[in-house]
Amino acid sequence: MDEELLELQRQFEFAQQVKSTVRLSERNVVELVQKLHQLQIIDFDLLHTISGKEYITPEQLRNETVAEINKLGRVSLIDLADSTGVDLYHVEKQAQYVVSSDSSLMLINGEIVSNTYWDTAAEEINERLQECSQIAIAEIAGQLQVGSELVVSILEPRLGTLVKGRLEGGQLYTPAYVARVSAMVRGAARGIFVPMNTSALWNSLQSLLQEMDGAVGVAVDASFFQSLFNGLVKEGEILGSLRAGVHWTPSVFATAQKDCIDSFFSQNSFITYQALQKLGIPQPSQYLQSRYPEGISLDSTFAHPSIIEMLDAAVEDAIERNSWIDALSVLPTSFGSQDAFKILSLCPSVQTAQKSNRALNLGDSYIFSSGFVKDLFDRMEKEMETLNIPGLVGAGPVDEFRVAKDAKVGNDNSTGEVNETSSDAGISKQTSEKGSKKKKGKSGGNTKMAQAETGADNQESAPSKSKKSQRKGKASSGSQTSDSKSGARKDEDSLGAISEEWVIQKITSLNPDFEEQGLDDPEMIFLPLARHLRPLLVNSWKERRKAAFTENTQKIKKLLDNLQKKLDESFLNMQLYEKALDLFEDDQSTSTLLHKHLLRTTGTSMVDTLLLNLDMLDKLKNGVLTEPQTPESISLAPGDRITLAKSLPGLLSAKAIATAEALEGKRVEPFMSALRELAEESGLALKKLDKKLERTLLHSYRKDLTSQVSAETDPVSLLPQVVSLLYVQVHGKALQAPGRAISAALSRLKDKLDDSAFKTLVDYQSGTVSVLALMAAATGDEEDCTSDRILSKREVLEELMPALKGLVLGT
Repeated sequence: MDEELLELQRQFEFAQQVKSTVRLSERNVVELVQKLHQLQIIDFDLLHTISGKEYITPEQLRNETVAEINKLGRVSLIDLADSTGVDLYHVEKQAQYVVSSDSSLMLINGEIVSNTYWDTAAEEINERLQECSQIAIAEIAGQLQVGSELVVSILEPRLGTLVKGRLEGGQLYTPAYVARVSAMVRGAARGIFVPMNTSALWNSLQSLLQEMDGAVGVAVDASFFQSLFNGLVKEGEILGSLRAGVHWTPSVFATAQKDCIDSFFSQNSFITYQALQKLGIPQPSQYLQSRYPEGISLDSTFAHPSIIEMLDAAVEDAIERNSWIDALSVLPTSFGSQDAFKILSLCPSVQTAQKSNRALNLGDSYIFSSGFVKDLFDRMEKEMETLNIPGLVGAGPVDEFRVAKDAKVGNDNSTGEVNETSSDAGISKQTSEKGSKKKKGKSGGNTKMAQAETGADNQESAPSKSKKSQRKGKASSGSQTSDSKSGARKDEDSLGAISEEWVIQKITSLNPDFEEQGLDDPEMIFLPLARHLRPLLVNSWKERRKAAFTENTQKIKKLLDNLQKKLDESFLNMQLYEKALDLFEDDQSTSTLLHKHLLRTTGTSMVDTLLLNLDMLDKLKNGVLTEPQTPESISLAPGDRITLAKSLPGLLSAKAIATAEALEGKRVEPFMSALRELAEESGLALKKLDKKLERTLLHSYRKDLTSQVSAETDPVSLLPQVVSLLYVQVHGKALQAPGRAISAALSRLKDKLDDSAFKTLVDYQSGTVSVLALMAAATGDEEDCTSDRILSKREVLEELMPALKGLVLGT
């Protein structure tokens, strides 16, 4: 047999050495292999190498991969692709197959690693650990060039077997090192006698270990200390309690803490939360409630039920005596007002008294018997009868402004203008002789000398008749609308005097025993009592005012009717006089003078009447006045007029102020607009002057002037009457002109009269001016001489009077 084998070997070697006469190229070989694949003669996969000159089967690639892993234990797929000469894609694909078929292998980060490799690495790590006592996981991961999490997952199943150590907080420790640190933790924890944060303790131990190990020492993580500490607590080697994982309270401290709290609470029947916080108890209320279930948890104090019994006896005694008591004066000083309020609500006597309305709890800690409060309210209600409310109580409008009027008249006597006086005096006489349908002026025709000395710009000129429209319903409705708009503000203003300060003042004066108690802060008791009494006093005041308003309803209606009549007559006259001002629009100075004169006379009288009546109406509605007054004879100063306007309620006040300010202007038109708005806001109607009414009023005005001129005996008063009558006859206008405007008014008549008549007027005007100038210039030493000259001038005027009268009367 051996000879035969040797023969076959020789033949095979010869066949190999014989050169073939036919050779195939690489391309032919490739095509031959592809043809064999197509014919399925080769029925398995073939992989090209990177060089393209070789074929390898997947099975062979897997075998070479397994062989490489068995040889090295850890193979990189990139290195495997280089060694086998196969593309990385095929290597990765076969590597996944190899790993999936062998549980001892793992594919991590492009590397195939076997368990054998990890066992060897674990043995090396254990050798180093025994030398160094501790190794950081990060350091091992860096050496093995893998992640720390992978190192931990590899080491954990091998701890106690291949690796003799303990893994904690990213560090590996030997059992001896763990025992050493555990002893340090045990000793440090047993040396603590007060509550402490374990983080501070671990920082101290870390510093100590670094000092002991020097530069080669590795910083121990706090979680390692905490783990050892938790184990020692669980085993009972350290006594105490751990809260929230970091707050350590030694049992010796807890025992002393408990004894201190029990001692204080048993002796005093209460303990404050602040005291427990000082002892290191962060939630004192819950702690005390769990320890003393029968206790009462208050706002800042924890009390024993015996405190309630003590306070209840004192409160019951105060209620029986119809008195009051401050719970804080009975309770210990540690109790606050909220504590007193809560503990009072638990007193049986307080609960019973409040249900039967025999007591009130005011200001948290004060208990007042209902009898005491009622007596105090009754006395204060009587005091309220004498209470003065600003702007509503006191003298009526007539008395309030009479002094101002007298002062104003006295001032006018010394400063009145000469020319202006002449005209106003004459016009005033017309007014004094009219009947009840004519509005009366302020002075009659029998006081000529007084009129000459007194500026009469404030008087209303020549009366006239008017058809008076009755708008009672509209005025009343409008007034109610205005009241509803300003009701809230009026209540606030009228009750402003019943303030908490006033109530406190009355409480002090009516109960001096409060101050005798020696309270540290009397306001603490006065303020809650005042806040309780003030609404009762306000309601009482409102009831009184409501009753008074009901009584005054008819008086209010009558006042509105009278005011509407006065306003109708005055406003129609104002419109009639306003039409005459158009004649002087080309003369700016005279026009301004006439506008101001009309505002100061007719306008002033109308506004004063309206404001005073609105003020009385407001007071009647609020129950302050019981009888309406008659303010016709009062003339207000500008400042008094503004003050009165401001006292009116709501939007009415703003309209009244605007009207009063327009009255001090230089034009009639803005005043008329402001007056219309004020009347509309007041619910009053202003009648517009139409053609028919204008003719009627102008006829009446002419008739009155004719009668006055015919009966006039004073030469000084005659001139303005004649000028007014001439304007009615010539221009059909009712002119109201002051003395300073008479000259300009006469010049407008020059073209309307013949020369002789105009000359008579001019001469008479010159003589009148001379008489008034002499009267104004008269002084003490020269009085007799001046009187003679005045008489001489008056005689000249008296001689011209028939001619002047004949000029306008046609006689």
